[in-house]
Amino acid sequence: MDRLVLFKESNLKSLLNKRPGESKFGEHISVLTETSHIYEQLNTLDVQYVIFGIPEDVGVFANLGKTGTSGAWHACLKVLLNIQSNAFTHASRVLILGHLDFSKEMEKMKDLNQTTLDDLQIARKMVSKIDKHVTDLMTHIIKAGKTPIVIGGGHNNAYGNIKGTSLALKKPINVINFDAHSDFRNEEGRHSGNGFSYAYSEGFLKNYFIFGLHENYTSDVIFKQLQVNPHLDFNTFESMEIRKELAFKSEVNRALEFVQSKPYGIELDCDAIENVPSSAMTPSGFSVTKTRYLLSSAAASKQVKYLHLCEAAPTPETETQVGKLLTYLLTDFIRAHANA
Repeated sequence: MDRLVLFKESNLKSLLNKRPGESKFGEHISVLTETSHIYEQLNTLDVQYVIFGIPEDVGVFANLGKTGTSGAWHACLKVLLNIQSNAFTHASRVLILGHLDFSKEMEKMKDLNQTTLDDLQIARKMVSKIDKHVTDLMTHIIKAGKTPIVIGGGHNNAYGNIKGTSLALKKPINVINFDAHSDFRNEEGRHSGNGFSYAYSEGFLKNYFIFGLHENYTSDVIFKQLQVNPHLDFNTFESMEIRKELAFKSEVNRALEFVQSKPYGIELDCDAIENVPSSAMTPSGFSVTKTRYLLSSAAASKQVKYLHLCEAAPTPETETQVGKLLTYLLTDFIRAHANA
């Protein structure tokens, strides 16, 4: 746990904006006081949801993407802590754990060139090291019977989420991924575009459903691979939202039937949401409202083991809006899962 930086009371005080007559979310959450014996501490705490951040861009960089995903964690915290605490937000069931610190890797990345293969390989080796820390933390949280909510970083962290959960449960898990891209690319060294293919080939991922693939950004090779493997399934954004060949709500139900037979994780890539600042921002995608419906539907099951919100890349101008979006999604998840 040498990379875990705890979220402390001092951090909370610096971000919390109290108002007379109001009860804020951050006034009712739990925090830890030491990084040792994480499992034992979590095991005894009367909370269900453990929120932590992964403020890194290395996986996106290693996939030739646009960096900026490291800013999502702080953007989310600033908003989340200051929403209202009431019967709908379940603040008392939440622990803000902290974040995994990959600042050394981020600093080293500044000296790398995305157009140089040798530099990309260096970045991909750093992603493999990041994987180990994410896997370790996820394993501890799941073993303690808690539900991790992971914020920020690239979609490379799906691998650690899946592996850590699988190791804790001692069996493969299923995953539903709301994403414009499959992230099932070749095992060419770790990056944000192949977390699921690595997890699948190593036996940690069983059934994998990609909801809302964009036809313009999915290769023919990937489509053929998805069509012939009984453990892989998908639908496309265009088939539902443009050509109306498939009914949206029916597809939500079909996707959930594909993964609900065993414990599953929920991955939500902000690239799938229209006009959200992200590593691959799209002008055409699901609305925020439809995305919230998707997430709430997927979360309403005791089989759900974690939520990962990734790839949001706020700028100084959009930080508050991105923070609000992530907070809406996070609290939608808790509401649906707590009442499942």
